Amino acid sequence: MTKTQEAKTILQALGLPEAQCNEMSALTLLALCGLKEKDSWSNSSIKSLGVSNGVMAFVNEYYGKDYAPNTRETFRRQVLHQFVQARIADKNPDNIELPVNSPKAHYAITNEALTVVRSFGTKKWKAELAKFISSVGRLSEVYLKERSIKQIPVKLSNGKIIKLSAGKHNEVQAAIVEKFAPRFAKGGLLLYLGDTARKNLLVDEGMLSSLGIPINQHSKLPDVIIYDKVKGWLFLIEAVTSHGPVSPKRLMELETFLNKCTVGKIYVTAFPDMTVFKKHSKNIAWETEVWLMDFPDHMIHFNGDRFMGPR
Repeated sequence: MTKTQEAKTILQALGLPEAQCNEMSALTLLALCGLKEKDSWSNSSIKSLGVSNGVMAFVNEYYGKDYAPNTRETFRRQVLHQFVQARIADKNPDNIELPVNSPKAHYAITNEALTVVRSFGTKKWKAELAKFISSVGRLSEVYLKERSIKQIPVKLSNGKIIKLSAGKHNEVQAAIVEKFAPRFAKGGLLLYLGDTARKNLLVDEGMLSSLGIPINQHSKLPDVIIYDKVKGWLFLIEAVTSHGPVSPKRLMELETFLNKCTVGKIYVTAFPDMTVFKKHSKNIAWETEVWLMDFPDHMIHFNGDRFMGPR
């Protein structure tokens, strides 16, 4: 393996998240260890380095890279911050009193991590690695735990609980399922529920297909689809926090996309509150509906001649 590949292997073993086991992270580790391609890991040493004139300069010179100056923030935010959290690196070990945004900020490999990397490829590797993990844990597991804690539980009509990733957009989606559906689509079947992290979190492919809705183009589907089998109404709902209401353009796109749908379609834009609604009110298409999470018992009808129902 090349030195970069070996560095990736070490980072994975140390429990770094997948995003910090890439080439940039591997090269950063090599820079912090002061290792060139033909050096042995046992020769790793501690040397404090800045980002631009230290880490980036090292990898550009000794590994033939051409990272531009504006890549500095990527090194700092996407690599070095996580190295510090994982106890692989110390920030400002030579002067811990430096201000947060000091141009003199620097990083160095920790003594604990140095011991582990020096043992790579030797009989001591597994023992030293286990000792490090036992002492500081795995950052990847910490991140997963935090992500799990922040997830938004959504209770479906059948009592099943699913979890959406954290975020305001998904809070609106959860409210659609838990507050909108019981009021305006009582007894309706949840056929589709997207997620900002997993677009097709819940998909009833059989029912969607039977209604003439393409199931191989999830990116074109609205955020939530609910089917009222008794009335024959299909609720196509967009959750909006920053962009994406059912505008005239979006309505035309959905009508084309759903041209083979066999039931009546009701288009709904769901907002978290009146403030967000007002920002988008000029872009909402006529013949559609609006629902606000803050006022779950009411609907705003953009149809003029009748209340809610398919066109």
